[in-house]
Amino acid sequence: MSFDQPRINTSPKVSDEVRKTTCYMCACRCGINVHMKDGKVAYIEGNRDHPVNKGVLCAKGSAGIMQVNAPSRLRAPLKRVGPRGSGEFEEISWDEALDIAAGWLGPLRKNDPSKLAFFTGRDQSQSFTSFWAQNFGTPNYAAHGGFCSVNMAAAGIYTMGGAFWEFGQPDWDHTKLFMIFGVAEDHDSNPIKMGIGKIKARGAKVIGVNPIRSGYNAVADDWVGITPGTDGLFILSLVHCLLKAGKIDLDYLARYTNAGYIVNRDSKSAQYGLFLRDADGKPQVIDRKTGKLTAFDKKGVRPDLSATYRDGGITHKPVMHLMASRYMGKEFAPEAVAERCGVKPAKIRAIANELARVAFEEEIVLEREWTDFRGEKHSVMKGRPVSFHAMRGISAHSNGFQTCRALHMLQILLGSVEVPGGFRFKPPYPKPVTAHPTPHCKFTPDAPLDGPHLGFVRGPQDLALREDGTPARIDKAFTWENPMSAHGLMHMVISNAHAGDPYKIDTLFMYMANMSWNSSMNTRGVIDMLTDTDENGEYVIPRIIYSDAYSSEMVAYADLILPDTTYLERYDCISLLDRPICEADAAADAIRWPVVEPDRDVRGFQTVLVQLANKLKLPGFTDEAGGAKYTDYADYITNHERKPGIGPLAGWRSGKTGLTHGRGAPNPSQLKSYIANGGFFIKHIPDEAAYMKPWNMAYQEWAVGMGIYDSPQPYVFDLYVETMRHFQLAAEGHGERQPPAHLRERIKQTLDPLPVWYPPFEDGSVDVEEYPVHALTQRPMAMYHSWGTQNAWLRQIHGQNPLYLPTKIWEKEGFAEGDWARVSSAHGEIVVPVAHMAALNENTVWTWNAIGKRKGAWALDEDAPEATRGFLLNHLIHELLPPKGDGLRWSNSDPITGQAAWFDLRVKIEKTAAPDEAKPTFSAIKSPVGKGPDELRWKVGE
Repeated sequence: MSFDQPRINTSPKVSDEVRKTTCYMCACRCGINVHMKDGKVAYIEGNRDHPVNKGVLCAKGSAGIMQVNAPSRLRAPLKRVGPRGSGEFEEISWDEALDIAAGWLGPLRKNDPSKLAFFTGRDQSQSFTSFWAQNFGTPNYAAHGGFCSVNMAAAGIYTMGGAFWEFGQPDWDHTKLFMIFGVAEDHDSNPIKMGIGKIKARGAKVIGVNPIRSGYNAVADDWVGITPGTDGLFILSLVHCLLKAGKIDLDYLARYTNAGYIVNRDSKSAQYGLFLRDADGKPQVIDRKTGKLTAFDKKGVRPDLSATYRDGGITHKPVMHLMASRYMGKEFAPEAVAERCGVKPAKIRAIANELARVAFEEEIVLEREWTDFRGEKHSVMKGRPVSFHAMRGISAHSNGFQTCRALHMLQILLGSVEVPGGFRFKPPYPKPVTAHPTPHCKFTPDAPLDGPHLGFVRGPQDLALREDGTPARIDKAFTWENPMSAHGLMHMVISNAHAGDPYKIDTLFMYMANMSWNSSMNTRGVIDMLTDTDENGEYVIPRIIYSDAYSSEMVAYADLILPDTTYLERYDCISLLDRPICEADAAADAIRWPVVEPDRDVRGFQTVLVQLANKLKLPGFTDEAGGAKYTDYADYITNHERKPGIGPLAGWRSGKTGLTHGRGAPNPSQLKSYIANGGFFIKHIPDEAAYMKPWNMAYQEWAVGMGIYDSPQPYVFDLYVETMRHFQLAAEGHGERQPPAHLRERIKQTLDPLPVWYPPFEDGSVDVEEYPVHALTQRPMAMYHSWGTQNAWLRQIHGQNPLYLPTKIWEKEGFAEGDWARVSSAHGEIVVPVAHMAALNENTVWTWNAIGKRKGAWALDEDAPEATRGFLLNHLIHELLPPKGDGLRWSNSDPITGQAAWFDLRVKIEKTAAPDEAKPTFSAIKSPVGKGPDELRWKVGE
């Protein structure tokens, strides 16, 4: 008997053409191949030649098709015609929209530029938007880092010249022990998945430290379900164990860190806690060979980590002495911290032992010659194959800055930074603090700001204060309240503007920042602030301009909407001046370009800023006669020079003898070269320069050639951050600039130059007996913030979000499948569906963030699960801590950087009857794009 087999085309024609660009479904910036058919997007796959993802693509990246076809896309510029929050708009032309915007902004620039507050969300063009704001002249600019991960970034740069993720990565090829802290699944997801797969295939061990065992922690060989907010205490206990056992890399510490710098220990001296310096201002060490005082960077010097020096009756001791005295104390012993951290003493000791064993018994040696900054030649590169990675989980606490510094200190003590097998910097990092600007805030009518808005303070002299001592910025960044706030405080902008504290503004201009919903603490309160009117019936925040690609919750609260394109319809620049796509072995940058043309009357926001700049005749964008330098963002990317020879893109620049990379004049065909190369540029680091970058002169010279530095910038790691001691000295009464009385004790406690741990501020502001449970959010791997949750494909993965409860709480309260809970904080309450999760810290609950939607937004049906069962924890969080009876309301932020303390939240939980939908409920907002179809079908071609 025979059977006829059906004839199946196993290789159907997928596309007519493949266009290569950069994904924007999260912040990984993976390379993608966009398959086109009949001029439309038919299929998206990973680009195997791309340095970031090497062909790997996640569900988000594949679902980019549905971002381009989302019913929620805005379709034309909009002018509000009803009350704020009504969602009532009329479509207008771009000419009218730009005229309105220029008509509002022009008088501000001529009279008082500080009346404009310009803040952007998760865009990747911050070098450009900050350039625009600086030339407008307002001191009020920042991006989203202040409520995301500034603690991680700032702590890393102040400590070692870089941090995790965009600043560096593990040495995936050599590491033998990988330890992650507070890492969820959304950030850097493809590279981490690839890296973990690579190291586990080699038999390397992964340890995950996170209250929640999901994602990367679920595949870890060992999971530490730590109590939220205690990571810093746990890390310092590991340091304690390593010091007690003598398992630290003393040679590394002496050569490459300030562990040997000698510090003034006379408490009566105005120099108490500062380094002893020579006439040239160089910190001093005691040379082990000669026993004499000498500059730290002198050729042949071997800093002594134990010697003391006495001069003029004052004793000076090395930083290493101060560290040993502090961290070997009993308060950091595993037995002392175990209960608070939720980790048993034996577990802490076992992890410390494993770190020490791998670092010192499995040393890696690469036969590569190199020369250090002291002129000493080395025949090999030695490495400690222990690497770390961390993200927002340890950063978004009021003690996050010091926790992040503690983690950086831990890896430095092991000698595992910028060595084979350890953590490696990605160009343009490493960069010492001295290579970064200080913040600027001096504004002058009809003129640019006096320098960059954001930067790294060196002491009280760099604070953004007016002559009368009041904050110069609307968000109070770089003030005594949060002096080292390198990214600004976006979460405080609306509440400060509404309160007129420190002053009133006229126009709030925001981009891609869903501040009336999931990007704000105190969501209901922020909505009220955006719609509040004064005694004359005028809005307290007079004008709001907003740009977004989609009909988000924030759209309804703006007066003028400038509709953005989707990421496949515009030019973007992922620049070495900003947040590049570099790998540890190479410098790289990338572009996006319009692989499809918009079918709506929308424009890329960056192009709109160029057009606004031209109408306003902003310097930097126009010449002395007022003529436009750039017509659009692509023109800016190609022809702008931040300084001679350095532009937004490093590849294919014009040299004297042809095309060159790194430094060079603008090349009118540069974007074509990028498109032809798959949308990216990459330049590999020579083998002899690949490791030891901060001290390796081969790397320093290569970086100069690439335009990363203007001159070599070797430096040592700052285990002891002297900048912080300057602020403490001011709080102790020294210097011309001193903090107000009510902040002195807090500054002395928190701005310690050596990492410290203190309890999260909310623990001391609420009754922890009444609110005994920690509440957290995580980003799902399948989504990235608001704009993923209205995606027709991704909604099938996460259409709603339960609150996950640990077994202890689940059983104690008698919960069963399908139950709901009332969750209360000191600020508010929500009623939400719950689910059981055993792999969870026993005193912690959590949910996916940004799933909940307000009815009417995102073109979703009002009965969509995101609006009826989806919810936000944001309703339980306030931007201010509860009153303490002293007449002050403290910001719910890290006191050093001002990062929003999202994860300090304390709640109580009780079982309740199931309501019709999650609470609180909000009335539906009218959407300018209406509702999407019941079914969204997408088929291209035959």
